[in-house]
Amino acid sequence: MKILLYLLLFVWSCLPATVWADVERVRVATYNVENYLVMNRVVDGVWRPNYPKPESEKTALRAVIAAIDADILALQEMGDEPFLRELQRDLANEGLDYPHAHVLRGPDEVRHVAVLSRLPFREVVERVDLDFPYFGERETIKRGLLEIGFTTGGLDWSLFVVHLKSRWTERDDDPNAVRRRTGEATAARNAILAEHDPEAGALFLVAGDFNDTTDTGPLRRFYQRGDVTITELLPTTDSRGHTWTHFWARQNLYSRVDYLLPSPALAKWIKNRRAYIYDTPEVEKAGDHRPVWLDLEFPLPRSSGEGRVAR
Repeated sequence: MKILLYLLLFVWSCLPATVWADVERVRVATYNVENYLVMNRVVDGVWRPNYPKPESEKTALRAVIAAIDADILALQEMGDEPFLRELQRDLANEGLDYPHAHVLRGPDEVRHVAVLSRLPFREVVERVDLDFPYFGERETIKRGLLEIGFTTGGLDWSLFVVHLKSRWTERDDDPNAVRRRTGEATAARNAILAEHDPEAGALFLVAGDFNDTTDTGPLRRFYQRGDVTITELLPTTDSRGHTWTHFWARQNLYSRVDYLLPSPALAKWIKNRRAYIYDTPEVEKAGDHRPVWLDLEFPLPRSSGEGRVAR
């Protein structure tokens, strides 16, 4: 039955745009908010043990989020639920209401993935026990895999939020933790494909901080498995045509590590079939990542008489 539904959705997505009276637009963004939690850190040149994210960074962060004005916001490096509720409350006090929120507590007890949304959740699926082989043992995905289901324009689709292992490594035989990150990517990819068939028209978007660049093993795991195309790598630039999303100060390195990867069926409904990197000065004050966003345009049939544009 699910395969038949996917086939119908795929055929529907291929019909000419003139069939549709209107669209329902949904803006989705992904943002690594750089340690929105309590930790040891240097603030204004002073070592601060067990210190929250500085208020100046939080203020800049909220300004960036408000400027993007996403309907759905995927977050990485979020603390426990009280920190997410604080951000939710502070945004609401400044006129940006996200009534729906969820944080996933994975094996990493400090840094989590989360979602803030204007749209109600159809379902929430937490996967915290996905594992993979690693030097003769089994390891789990450090931040888990969060799936939030939505219904837009009468269609069900899913947002997956990931935050793969950083390039800091605990092992000399795994430089930059590439092997571990590839294992996490493989386990997450396989979990997605177990429930969502892209060849049958499944609608999903994989968002987050992949901690690697476009043509690497961890990213390729999400593009393709055998002959099956899983997601599409979208053209993604800032206002100046630059593609980097993260600045690693210790290495003085700019790289693209944050992505929004749509399934082929969903990619057809992305406005201009591209994503954007937000690049105002507030971004640099807020943290070390730059957010990425795109606009989905879900078609509404003329016969419905209920077409609307969300933005």
